[in-house]
Amino acid sequence: METKIELENLNPVDFYGVNEQRLEKIRQLFPKIKIIARGNSLKLLGESAEVDKFSLLLKKIKKHVSTFNTLTDTEFESLLLNDEHKASLSAGSGGAILFSLQGQAIKPRSENQVRMVEEFEKKDLIFATGPAGTGKTYLAVALAVKALKSGLVKRIILCRPAVEAGEKIGFLPGDMKEKLDPYMQALYDALNDMIPQKRLEALIEERIVQIAPLAFMRGRTLGEAVVILDEAQNATISQLKMFLTRMGENSKFIITGDETQIDIADKRDSGLVHALKILKNLENISFIRFKNSDVVRHRLVKQIIEAYDRDFAERKNK
Repeated sequence: METKIELENLNPVDFYGVNEQRLEKIRQLFPKIKIIARGNSLKLLGESAEVDKFSLLLKKIKKHVSTFNTLTDTEFESLLLNDEHKASLSAGSGGAILFSLQGQAIKPRSENQVRMVEEFEKKDLIFATGPAGTGKTYLAVALAVKALKSGLVKRIILCRPAVEAGEKIGFLPGDMKEKLDPYMQALYDALNDMIPQKRLEALIEERIVQIAPLAFMRGRTLGEAVVILDEAQNATISQLKMFLTRMGENSKFIITGDETQIDIADKRDSGLVHALKILKNLENISFIRFKNSDVVRHRLVKQIIEAYDRDFAERKNK
C-alpha cells in the first residue's frame, strides 16, 4: 500500500530533525513502513494498519506544535513513547518559574516536578526523593531564587552534608570556604544558571545567599528564608533532626536526596531514611517520590538507572 501525507503547517525541520535524526527514530519505530521524505511530503509504503499508526503519531505531533509552538527533543521523545501528558508538561504546563541567564524557561518538566511546584505554594516542608537526573535539586534552587526575587523571603540557605569533612578536608588547599566548595558545587552550578556571577557574588557577600555544610546550621534559627538540604541521605539521624528543628517564621524547607546513594559509613544511620519513616503521618509535610520516568537529563541516564535497579534486584534475590 502506498500513501502520501502532507506535513502541511508542520515545519519539516521540526519533524525530520537535524540531519534527519528524528526521522530516523520514527523509521526505527515503524520498521514495517518504508518512509520517503521529500520536503513537506511523505510517501509511505507498507501495511495499512501501520500507516494508520504513523498517521496518528503525526497528528499528535502536529497538535503539540500547534498548541505549544515548540517541539524539543524531550517533547519529541515523549510523543514517540505515546506520552502526550509528559510532552505537554515539558512544553510548559505550569509555566516558567523563571528564566536562565541564557534565556531558557526553567519550568517543571515531569509530573512530579509539577507537583513539587504546586506543593511549594502550599506546604512549608517538602521531602523530594528519588534517583539522580530527576531535577530535584535544580528545581528546588529555582523555586528558592523565584521566592527571593519576588520578595517572599529575605534569604536563600543551601546546604549539604560534607561527608568527608573530618580529617581528609585538612589536606585540601585553601581556607575553609575553598576546602568546602567542592561539596557545594552542584548548588553553585544551579545558582550560576539563574543569577549573574557578579550579582551572585554580591548576594553571597551580603549573606542573602548562604551556601554552607550541614554542620554549620547548628544553633541557628532560619526564618524568612527558603532553606534547602541537598543529598540528605548522607545526613545522620541526629543531623537531620537538628536541621529540621532550625525552622523559623516564614521559612520553607526543601529536603532532597536519594535513598539508594547513601555514602555514610553506617547506612542505618541515614537521617533521610529515618525521617521518611517517622514523619510520614504528619500533616503539612509534602512527600514527593520521583521515579525513573521523571528523569530529565540525557535519555541514557534513565536507561542506566534502570540497568542498575535490575542488577540490584537480581543480587538481592540471590
